[in-house]
Amino acid sequence: MSITTPHATRYLHPGRWTALANRAMAALSRAGLSIRGSRLLAVRGRSSGEWRTTPVNLLAHDGARYLVAPRGHTQWVRNLRAAGTGELRLGRRAEAFRATELPDAEKPEVLRAYLRRWQFEVGAFFDGVDADATDRTLLRIAPGYPVFRVTAI
Repeated sequence: MSITTPHATRYLHPGRWTALANRAMAALSRAGLSIRGSRLLAVRGRSSGEWRTTPVNLLAHDGARYLVAPRGHTQWVRNLRAAGTGELRLGRRAEAFRATELPDAEKPEVLRAYLRRWQFEVGAFFDGVDADATDRTLLRIAPGYPVFRVTAI
């Protein structure tokens, strides 16, 4: 895993183990098995228009649902920004949604909830920041962690 740049353009390239884990999670989602809220995110490519898929953790928090990008400004983040919509797939079910990216000021509580739920899985991507971090710390790292509110359409 390598870090390209900090904060607003932060991107952690998936290492071998992350790529293997992502393939396993994608296979489980295609088979209809969700592990703690996992789904297969499908978004149209911003250049090709082809469907691109990747496993994600769908967070339910305070009556809303969110997608958090723990590795930063990834290809799925860039595609979702361009498309504005996508699908969350689990087995044969596909739920179309609209995505609204949160401003940094609204991210700390969502990041904290995400870390509470998936620290064991994504903690390595947060450089020592955990669910007990202060709002100030979470606000400082917020630019490097895109967060989208998911609304069914």
